[in-house]
Amino acid sequence: MKIISNVNELKNYLKIQMKTIGFVPTMGALHDGHLSLIKQAKKECELIVVSIFVNPTQFLAGEDLEKYPSRDEADKKICKLAGVDVVFLPKKSDIYGSDEVSLKAPNIRGFVLEGATRPGHFDGVLTVVNKLFNIVNPNYAYFGKKDAQQLNLITLMVKQLFLDVKIVPIDTVRESDGLALSSRNIYMSKEQRVEALKISRSLYEASKMIQKKIYKTEKIKEVMSEILVPLKVGYIEILNRDFETIETIEIGNTIVLVEALIGNTRLLDNIWL
Repeated sequence: MKIISNVNELKNYLKIQMKTIGFVPTMGALHDGHLSLIKQAKKECELIVVSIFVNPTQFLAGEDLEKYPSRDEADKKICKLAGVDVVFLPKKSDIYGSDEVSLKAPNIRGFVLEGATRPGHFDGVLTVVNKLFNIVNPNYAYFGKKDAQQLNLITLMVKQLFLDVKIVPIDTVRESDGLALSSRNIYMSKEQRVEALKISRSLYEASKMIQKKIYKTEKIKEVMSEILVPLKVGYIEILNRDFETIETIEIGNTIVLVEALIGNTRLLDNIWL
């Protein structure tokens, strides 16, 4: 396994490989969710690149940039055991200059849900992902469905900027009790972790209601709200996969999304129906 930090070194190395490249961009603190992306990449591609870079431009003032978990040595071991070919470990100065060109998130899809309370967040996400795509030039790039809005916007960016990469969505990986895996889960105490299970419980209840042919979204959201008490809920939304509000469930074209604050830890989860 090669570990590369320099942008030009990575570009030159990959340019001569003549292999199908699968790319998994991460911010480190790798867990089984990231491994599921790597495993799928290995099934479909000949050469796997994992980037580890905590992107400063997607954090707003007062967010957890400075304390975001960093475990580079452990992450490198995980990647080696998983059969990754290249780990890209750039520094901020490798990715950003002093007078930056940046991308802007779309005016509608980029400013709802996460974007409504985190203005500028998706500008940073799209900018860094575009930079990474240009560095790695992958054939396939793998993203988790848990960050559904991010996945939607990256897919839209690839389409609208005519980027030559296929985005592959991967199902959310959960703990045995249903909690969606996240690098931020380590912030929570045992008591907070128990409270956090209300998030996945609310989504399972929504799924059960839909199985019983209860399709009115407002009714489903009411029941979810009751389950989530007393959590500080950022949003409960039921949208189609173009991130448009719907009044009735559209089987095969619906995402149920929740954001909630557990202590100071912001958690996202969703189900795709």
